Amino acid sequence: MVLLAAAVCTKAGKAIVSRQFVEMTRTRIEGLLAAFPKLMNTGKQHTFVETDSVRYVYQPLEKLYMVLITTKNSNILEDLETLRLFSRVIPEYCRVLEESEISEHCFDLIFAFDEIVALGYRENVNLAQIRTFTEMDSHEEKVFRAVRETQEREAKAEMRRKAKELQQARRDAERSGKKVPAFGGFGNVSSMSSGSLITDTIVEPEKPKITPAPVRSSGPSKALKLGAKGKEVDNFVDQLKSEGETIISSSGKRGSDVSKVLPPPVHVESVHLRVEDKISLSCGRDGGLQNMEVLGMVTLRVSDEKSGRIRLIINNNDNKGLQLQTHPNVDKKLFTAESVIGLKNPEKSFPLNNDVGVLKWRLQTTDESLIPLTINCWPSESASGCDVNIEYELQEENLELNDVVISIPVPSGVGAPVIGDLDGEYKHDSRRNVLEWCLPVIDANNKTGSLEFSIAGQPNDFFPINVSFVSKRNYCDIQVTKVSHVDGDSSVRFSSETSFVVDKYVIE
Repeated sequence: MVLLAAAVCTKAGKAIVSRQFVEMTRTRIEGLLAAFPKLMNTGKQHTFVETDSVRYVYQPLEKLYMVLITTKNSNILEDLETLRLFSRVIPEYCRVLEESEISEHCFDLIFAFDEIVALGYRENVNLAQIRTFTEMDSHEEKVFRAVRETQEREAKAEMRRKAKELQQARRDAERSGKKVPAFGGFGNVSSMSSGSLITDTIVEPEKPKITPAPVRSSGPSKALKLGAKGKEVDNFVDQLKSEGETIISSSGKRGSDVSKVLPPPVHVESVHLRVEDKISLSCGRDGGLQNMEVLGMVTLRVSDEKSGRIRLIINNNDNKGLQLQTHPNVDKKLFTAESVIGLKNPEKSFPLNNDVGVLKWRLQTTDESLIPLTINCWPSESASGCDVNIEYELQEENLELNDVVISIPVPSGVGAPVIGDLDGEYKHDSRRNVLEWCLPVIDANNKTGSLEFSIAGQPNDFFPINVSFVSKRNYCDIQVTKVSHVDGDSSVRFSSETSFVVDKYVIE
């Protein structure tokens, strides 16, 4: 077959987007499309219409037409197969088949059209291959961009740190009555150390080391450290790590997942505590908890030497059966008897300017009553495809879940789902073939909600369902209520933050 052009036009013959595969003037293609509606016979079912020079093969798309203009000696069966592929491509990029939506994604459609036809001849490709080709993913480009973003963030952090040091030096000089010294550049480079880079709880990162370019390491190394730039970059670097890639950046440990989703505290005292819970859960689509694991930790950071010799009073209201474990340097007998965390040697201080995990816990269960948020999905086949009803219920009413996103996979190439009843908001990502149900807050006031939609497909197409959320209340009821000096038992001012995040939450 020789395909002259592919176009999406209105019923009046106005071209919205057109791609010519042979040499053809704009006047020529506009004239052919303007003549197209006049050639159709009203009231009859058509798939093609011919003139003396060309053949139109077309398919209605609601208020529009998908039109292929071919030579008269082309194979009509191949033309119809190509037309079906063109018609399936359009819903991949356009949520609704309207003129404004087609115009907005015109270049995406043209790029996809070029993958189907080259120089007038059909390429042997399917819809999945077209989607892969048009995305144009580059592994090297992602590595380069991720490393460059990290370098920029580290350089800014270093600049802020040095500016703070200069301001402090000037204030000290003014208080002592000395002449204010002039500083240039970055000052004494030898004062910089390769301290750990921690971005989740400390306002000013501690002395990061800037890496000029990504390099390969012959031995094991830490993964590329990313801050709170975006979830996609963090996920990509985690994927690189799982695939065996090693990327050298600033020395130090990787920030916790809290840094990706929760902002750091505004005010941080010289004694700062972080209480974290992370859940990993798998449920069956027909009910039943396959596995649920909650890992938690209390992390301590001391930034003032005067507050190094302290003890933490823990309030443990857990009734779920946690397994608790203290740091090896913590007095285990003191913790067991009085729920107090202190060093075995009370004369020693906690390390300065380092995050130290002093207490951690683990909960593993298959008890369905402990699931914090249950998800029920009921797909039922209908004449037009599937009617899907999804509902959630918050079982732990003391929790407040924020930024909840329930991601439901949907079939590709069938257009956007038709939404019925809805609590919250939704977003259809046609590139990833995912319907995202977004709920800003789930708490005791709106502990239940539902979503209904219809789309062509089979019941198995809507699994697995993934859930993500964050919370400033932890799942396991463990808190630090007081911090006191070892000598004298006087109270110490401290700041704290609590988080509950998702590592994996899947309904399979």
